[in-house]
Amino acid sequence: MAEESKTPQLDDLEKGPWPSFVKEMKRAAEKSDMSADLVGLVERSYVDKIGHWKHGGIVGVKGYGGGVIGRYTDLPEEFPNLKEFHTMRVAAPSGWFYTTEKLREICDIWERHGSGLTNMHGATGDIIFLGTTTAELQPTFDELSEHNMDLGGSGSDLRSPSCCVGPGRCEHACYDTLDMCYDITNEFQDELHRPMWPYKSKIKMSGCANDCVAAAARADISVIGTWRDSITIDQDEVKKYIDEGMDVKAEVVDKCPTRCMAFNAETGELTLNPRECNRCMHCVNRMGKAVKQGKDKGATILVGAKSTIVKSAFMSWVLVPFMKMEAPYTEFKDLVNRIWDWWDENGKTRERLGETIYRVGMGEFLRGIDLPAVPQMVYRPRSNPYVFWQPDEVEQTEAPEATE
Repeated sequence: MAEESKTPQLDDLEKGPWPSFVKEMKRAAEKSDMSADLVGLVERSYVDKIGHWKHGGIVGVKGYGGGVIGRYTDLPEEFPNLKEFHTMRVAAPSGWFYTTEKLREICDIWERHGSGLTNMHGATGDIIFLGTTTAELQPTFDELSEHNMDLGGSGSDLRSPSCCVGPGRCEHACYDTLDMCYDITNEFQDELHRPMWPYKSKIKMSGCANDCVAAAARADISVIGTWRDSITIDQDEVKKYIDEGMDVKAEVVDKCPTRCMAFNAETGELTLNPRECNRCMHCVNRMGKAVKQGKDKGATILVGAKSTIVKSAFMSWVLVPFMKMEAPYTEFKDLVNRIWDWWDENGKTRERLGETIYRVGMGEFLRGIDLPAVPQMVYRPRSNPYVFWQPDEVEQTEAPEATE
C-alpha cells in the first residue's frame, strides 16, 4: 500500500497543465529545512483555513530603514525552522530585464543565506526573497552589494519605482519608461531606503494608456504616456484592414468611448474629431498600422490610487494633463517633491496621498503644491466639481456700462 501523503491539500494544486508553486516549494525543500517546514505550514493553513503568520518586528540591515519585512510563524514549536521567516525586497532593473548570469547570481546568494524561494516579482515590482533568519539579513545584503544589487523599499517610504517595458519592446511607448524609472530610482535613494512619511508612496510609469503596470489603479503618483496633438490616420492602411475582413464600424468606431470617430462605408474612409478624442488607445490597438499616435508625446500625471486601507480603494485622478517626459525630468521631480512635502505636513499616520487629498479637498491640495486648477482634475464630472475657487482667485471684472 502506498504511503499516505502528508500534504493532500497541496498535492491537489500540483495537478493540471499549469506550473505549480507547490512543485517548486517541494523542490526547494529537498535542500532547505526552512522550505521543508514551509510546505508543512502551508498545508496546515489550508486545513485550518487561517494563515499562521505574524507580520512585523524590528529587523533590518545597517543604515537602511526599508527593504526588510519581519515575518514569523505563530506555530514555532511545530515548525521550528520558521520561527523567523523574514522577507527581503531586492530592487529590480527597469522593465525587469535580466541576464541569465545575473539571475543565477541572485539565486545562488539566496540559497546560501535563505530558503531559496523567490517571488518574481512582488506587487511593488521588486524581487522578493522569501524566508531567512535575522542573523542572515546583513550577510545577504553585503553579498548583494558586492554584486551591484540593492534593497528595494518597504515601510513608510518610497516603494521601488516600476515601469512597463516601454521602448524596449513596445511601439506604443510615448516616453522612455526604462530610462525614467532608472533615473527616478537613483534620484530618490534617500526616500527609498529611509522611512519618513505618514505611509508608503508609489511611483509607477506606463508608456501609454494601455497601462501595463496598472499604475492608475495602484500608484500614488502615476505617469501614463500620452500625446498632445491629434492621432494620424493612413486611409490606404484602413482599406487593407477592410479588405482583410475587419468591420471597422463595429470593431473600432462603435466602441470609441467618446464617439470621436466616423466611418464612411461607401468611401471606406475613417475620420476623426480630434477635439473629442480622449487618447484611450482603442483605435490604435485595433488598427495599429492605420491609426498612429500623435507626434507631440509626453505623459499625463495622475495621483491618489491605492488599495483599501483607511478608506476604500481609489483609482487615480488627473493632476497634470500633459507634461513632456525627457531627461533629466526636472519638472516632474520638482512636482513630486512639492507633493511629498505637502503630504508629509498634512497626512495622518497610515494615510496614503489620495486619502489625504480626499479628506482635505483637491483645492487645498492644489494650493499647497502651487498648481493651478484645470478641468481635467474634476473628480466626478457633472456631479461634483471637487475644486472650489477662493474669493481672491476669482477675477473681478466691472459690469459693462448700459447703452441706449
